[in-house]
Amino acid sequence: MPPQHSKMLAEERRREIAKLVRKEGSAAVEDLVRRFNVSAVTLRADLGQLAREGVLIRSYGGAILPEEQPVRDAPLNVKKTYTQSQKMRIAAAALRYIQPRQTVLLDSGTTTAELARAIKWANFEALTVVTHAINIAQEFLNYPKISVIMIGGIMRHASGSFVGPQAEQCLSQLHADHFFLGVDGLDKEMRLSTPDLLEAQLNKIMMQVSNEVTVITDASKIGRRSLSVIGDLSETKRLITDNRVNEDLLKKIRHTGIEVVIA
Repeated sequence: MPPQHSKMLAEERRREIAKLVRKEGSAAVEDLVRRFNVSAVTLRADLGQLAREGVLIRSYGGAILPEEQPVRDAPLNVKKTYTQSQKMRIAAAALRYIQPRQTVLLDSGTTTAELARAIKWANFEALTVVTHAINIAQEFLNYPKISVIMIGGIMRHASGSFVGPQAEQCLSQLHADHFFLGVDGLDKEMRLSTPDLLEAQLNKIMMQVSNEVTVITDASKIGRRSLSVIGDLSETKRLITDNRVNEDLLKKIRHTGIEVVIA
């Protein structure tokens, strides 16, 4: 009887792990160990079994959603709880590429929101920020040295950002020194993607009107895809991510010739 009970516990745990990865797109071993109160050895065995079943893909330090399952959009208040420390390190690394008096274009998302906070704390003597994201514009309300250009259009409730023809028209009349792009997926073909078609179209224009494009994304997004393709990684200058990225994928990324920064 005890062995059967243990087996049922393991199966139930794996179902919960699979549910979590499908919901969040990724999971770290250390987080799962705390959540399920099991050893790292047991947890890795669970991930190995789920990987063999095709439910997830093992990555360094955890697991990610298989590329064949597009990542669904999640509200900002949910996304901001994911990989928070990694996003803060990525933002700190990205800040080094911003110079005073530049015009910086910031995409919507939680990693770019961390960069917005880093920018305001850096105390630039002057800077212009262009964004279509409400939460990013709000970061600079009490920082008069930072000029903000807000792009309007159709509001996406999930991201709190504006998209659509009006946003595209407004953006096409502007120019930026540097665009920081947050993505929901960077697949094995080195394509950048996001869950929303209109967001992807706007991101393409953002790339076109900018002198330099830096992708900022945590490692859980690398090796997976989302619904709408933005463009190829080779169209950008650099990628800033964290140290959990899969080594094989990292080699493939470096092979494209872009600069890779590990935060």
